[in-house]
Amino acid sequence: MDGGGSSDMTLAFELEALKKLANPEPVFSDARSWSEYVGVISEKPTYVVTNFTRKNRIRQDFFSGPRGREESLENVKSQFQTERHVFVGLTDEDEALAESVDWEFLPLETAADAAGWELAEDDDEEEPEIERRDDWP
Repeated sequence: MDGGGSSDMTLAFELEALKKLANPEPVFSDARSWSEYVGVISEKPTYVVTNFTRKNRIRQDFFSGPRGREESLENVKSQFQTERHVFVGLTDEDEALAESVDWEFLPLETAADAAGWELAEDDDEEEPEIERRDDWP
């Protein structure tokens, strides 16, 4: 993915984009080799991000914590003053978010193609099913 660009870069992955990768751990390691800082941004509660990163052995330099995605990206940009700030996401909403906080947007598929990252084959979400009780009033 380097493509000859500067390694003075902060790279943020949307959690949902990371979930679409076959092997997030080596992707994060690869991204570290050409980025100064790498982390995860999500609207999900902190424990969801933490559980995912622990399960996949991902060491992140930053994460969104209790903040929303927009505030998180603004905060990361002010803390990590690199030449470039790139947000890897999936949706038009992700792209609009990146533009609104003056980050470069990179669609996951484009990043994966350029870097040789393997996307997961199944589109199954690993979200736990909400338990519904028939005996509840």
